[in-house]
Amino acid sequence: MNKTLIAGAALAATAAAGTTVLVAAPASADVERRGTCAGATFELNVDRERGGFEVDADIDRARAGSEWRVAIRHDGKVATSRVLTADDEGELDLDLDTFRRNTAGSDTFTLSVTPTGGSTCSVKVTLR
Repeated sequence: MNKTLIAGAALAATAAAGTTVLVAAPASADVERRGTCAGATFELNVDRERGGFEVDADIDRARAGSEWRVAIRHDGKVATSRVLTADDEGELDLDLDTFRRNTAGSDTFTLSVTPTGGSTCSVKVTLR
């Protein structure tokens, strides 16, 4: 009888702890994807905000003076696109922050980066 009581109490404590963890999880967690392309590193960040998504991109360690076509797509449609040149430190002043409204079903964001004369590289984030 004591073993049953202890097992029941342990099960209840485990269930309560699991519930607490779920309740304590953040409602707007960042999702981040990274990749490399032509020696540079690139990153796509998507954060749930105000009924939509804050989306931004970053490229570092590119060859100084190299030119890049950078695009963010939301569900296949271009949200923002630019051609940029890496500075002396290999960074691109992207300023590609954009807000996108939540659409019905899954939302898919894709960052594509293409160095001049090179192949396109991309990363994707899908949120439900």
